[in-house]
Order: sequence, then structure tokens, then C-alpha cells
Amino acid sequence: MCDSGLLHSNIERMAALALDAGVALRPHVKSHKSAFVAEQQLRAGAVGLSFAKLGEAEAVVERLRVDGHVAVSVLLTSPLTGRHSAERAAVLAAQCDLIVVVDHGDGVDEVAAAATSHETTISVLCDVDVGLGRTGVVGVAEALAIVERVHTATRLRFKGVQGYGGHLQHIAGRELRREATIASTKRLSAVIDALESAGVAVAIRSGGGTGTLGLDLEIGVLNELQPGSYVFMDREYRDALGDDPEGRFAQSLTLLTSVISVNHEDYVTVDAGLKSMATDAGLPTVISHQSATYQFFGDEQGMVIDPGHSYRRGERLELVPPHCDPTVDRYDVVWLVHDDVVVDVLEVTARGRSQ
Repeated sequence: MCDSGLLHSNIERMAALALDAGVALRPHVKSHKSAFVAEQQLRAGAVGLSFAKLGEAEAVVERLRVDGHVAVSVLLTSPLTGRHSAERAAVLAAQCDLIVVVDHGDGVDEVAAAATSHETTISVLCDVDVGLGRTGVVGVAEALAIVERVHTATRLRFKGVQGYGGHLQHIAGRELRREATIASTKRLSAVIDALESAGVAVAIRSGGGTGTLGLDLEIGVLNELQPGSYVFMDREYRDALGDDPEGRFAQSLTLLTSVISVNHEDYVTVDAGLKSMATDAGLPTVISHQSATYQFFGDEQGMVIDPGHSYRRGERLELVPPHCDPTVDRYDVVWLVHDDVVVDVLEVTARGRSQ
């Protein structure tokens, strides 16, 4: 479930930080996958939305079009591959202002052919590897080759660069995170400098995340930020960020679980197990019970250890999920609450849209 007041406070806080810094905000939908939340972010001043997957963008854009947001700007932050994906992107470009990232010449050609076939125009960012190693060109020469290829395509428009440091977001300790972010940003700056020296305009410099938000603003190279998890937060971010400025967003999302067995003195069994949350980031924490710890107890069950407990069968406990993004993807809806009263049921619009 999600606390309505905390959710909206997080959205407004991030929007204000970006506005005060004079930086565009393009929040990442991969965290919430909800057309409702996306709409709130746009109303708060976001210039557009970021999507990790084409399928997520298709689902949310379709819903926003129904609600009248036809002109929303959409950035696909993962490179596409193959003719079929390029064709889908070209169809999507007729429904929104689409920007794709590329890190290979063949990717440029595929998107260009699809845009020509569908008579749509697609904007392009050169994806730059800033140390994560997952995607992105690895040097200046490769970036220049991408730009040259884009410029020869009549239906493509080169708009800038993307440099996402996913490996930076959960570094514990702000000074360590600062040092790593500076080193990462230097790799992006080298590409930007080379492109500008070659006479190429780099209008968009997109990247960043919840964990490096304040540092990205201090460094000042990015002019567009893509944070996602700030709307909900999770245990992994809380552990890494602590009292740092980047961690000053409320924990709006929790998992509600019921006690189903109380037959042992030292622990109880709850109905939230491995299937209830993403487990890549470890264990959840139990809210409002400082002495309680959680352990996985099977696919469907969990163990809440609390010696001398007085929990009752049917009692509900709240857990902070370890990693919010893939946890949300396991659910059809999120219960929106205010003062423990359900005020709305939010559809997870892009649930399972990972293709």
C-alpha cells in the first residue's frame, strides 16, 4: 500500500529541487509503473517521463492519451535492438514525443528505417557508458560515429547524451558516493566536450538517480535528471543513504502482511514470502516493531522473529520492501491510503511489460 500524503510530498519535493536548480526533471516510471503517478509527476512540473522498457512506455502512454496527455515527452533509457522493436518504437512516436537512446550504429539504422517506414520523427540520445558497463558507447570515437549516422537519417534528430550511473546509486556514505559520481561524470563530460568541439549541439544531458540526486546537481553536468525510486523509497536506499540529503524522501510504500500462525513463542508466521517481494536486495524491515526481524519462510510465507511477542492471528504488519521497483511489478494494484483509510486503488498500469 502507499500513503497518499507521503507520495505527493515526495513528488512535490523532487519537483521543487529540480526547479530551484534549473534542471529538467524526467522521472523514471520503472519504479511505480503507474499512469496515475506519472500524471501527478507531470502536473508537478516534470518535462516528460523515462521508461526502461518499450512495453512499459506503450502501456502508460496509451493510458495518458486517454486522459488527454497526448503530447507527453517519452525517453526510452535502454537501447532497442532488432527491426520489430524499432517498428514498435516508430508506432509509439506517433502517439508521443519520443526519444530513444542508441549505443551502436546498427541501432541507429534500425530506428531510422522504422521511422521512415511509419513517417514519424524520432529524437536520439547517444548512450554513454559512465562506468556501469551495461550499455553505452565506451569512447569518444564511438559517440562521434553515432552522431554522424544519426545526422544522415532524415527522420532522426540528434538531441544529446545519456549517462546513467546505476552502479552509484546505492554506495553507502556520501563522500564515497561523491567521489564515484565525479569519476563517472568525467566520462560523460569527455564525450560532451568532444561532440561540442566537433560542432555538435548537446542539448540534453540526461541521467542521474535518487541516490546521486544532490551530487548530480552539485557537479552540474547533467541538465536532466531521471530519478525513480524517490516516489516510494525502499530498505536498500534507506540503508545506503541514511540521513544524507538524497535520503530525505519519505517511505510511502509498504507491504501489508497478515499474521497467520502464532504457535511459537519466539516468532510468528506471516503471509508475505518470496513471491511477495523482490529478494535481490535482501530482507524487508518490520515497521513499528523495533525488536522484530523478518526472515523468508518459503514461497508464500515469512517469519517475523520477536521473542516474547504478543502478536495475534490476523494482525496486520507493515514491511518496508527491500527493492521497490521489482516488488511493485508483482502486483496488479496499489492501495492508496490516507490516515489508514483506503482512498483509491491504483492500477499498476505497466505491470509485467518488460518486453
